[in-house]
Amino acid sequence: MAVKEMPVYLFTGFLESGKTTFIKETLGDPRFNNGQRTLLLLCEEGEVEIETDRPYMKNIFVETLDDEEMLTEDVLEQFVKKHRPARVLIEYNGMWTMQKLFDAMPQGWTVYQEFMFADAATFLAYNANMRSLVVDKLMGCELVVFNRFTRNMNQMDFHKIVRGVSRRPDIAYEYVGGEVVYDEFEDPLPFDVNAPEIQIEDGDYALWYRDLSEELPKYDGKIVEYTGLAAVNPRMKPGVFFFGRQLMTCCVDDIEFAGLLTVCPPDQMPENMGWYKARMKVEIKWHKLYGQKGPVLTPLSMERTEAPEQPVATFY
Repeated sequence: MAVKEMPVYLFTGFLESGKTTFIKETLGDPRFNNGQRTLLLLCEEGEVEIETDRPYMKNIFVETLDDEEMLTEDVLEQFVKKHRPARVLIEYNGMWTMQKLFDAMPQGWTVYQEFMFADAATFLAYNANMRSLVVDKLMGCELVVFNRFTRNMNQMDFHKIVRGVSRRPDIAYEYVGGEVVYDEFEDPLPFDVNAPEIQIEDGDYALWYRDLSEELPKYDGKIVEYTGLAAVNPRMKPGVFFFGRQLMTCCVDDIEFAGLLTVCPPDQMPENMGWYKARMKVEIKWHKLYGQKGPVLTPLSMERTEAPEQPVATFY
């Protein structure tokens, strides 16, 4: 029996960032709220309250989770049985990780839209002192709204932080007074994707890896050249390894290997954790190690080389 899909609309950001106000405006808009049974899950208490006596709240059922330990699959399933909603809105606590929520979501719950809100007056401080949580909220969102923006603030300061994590979301600056301006800065890639062979410099691997992940079809059939580490797993059959770099998104604690599946003749396997300058052909195809379509590299040449000056790739 197929599991029924439950649409989830997710609103993230830190305390007093404007999430509740936006949710109230959304629920008050008949284009969004036409009477559907809706579970509204509140994961923090701010200064702005949800007024349950409003006419548009007739079929909105509010539940509150004050403690992160309460966020479990069992609790969420109980809410669904209790209210029988057709969709779920979540005002998420900015101090809780997104993975905590995703691990707790019952089968069938599907994030339809994800928005992040930030108070422009405090965002830079949050980014400086709690960057891992900022990155956590930026990675999956479709729209970032900077509230309480003022004329003496530099949009580029905010733009760089968002784009250092993801090129996916739109960015909106809501100025004091109500004017909303959308980000229009261009972010050209530091390499030529239309060149016969795409040269990836050491400092550009993170940007290339992210762009490849977000726009797979663009790289199908391309030849790329870059310096990377060969990761050979003895549990995989000879002729299969991963080639890439250690990547740091926000801080030392989140460094992980960002490698791509590579297939070569078994007698041409590289040395495990050896550095190589390689020319690779990229093909987007199904492979059992992905369980879906993904980038599969074929080496055209691989030469042993020294580790680059900055061995860990970053977005900065």
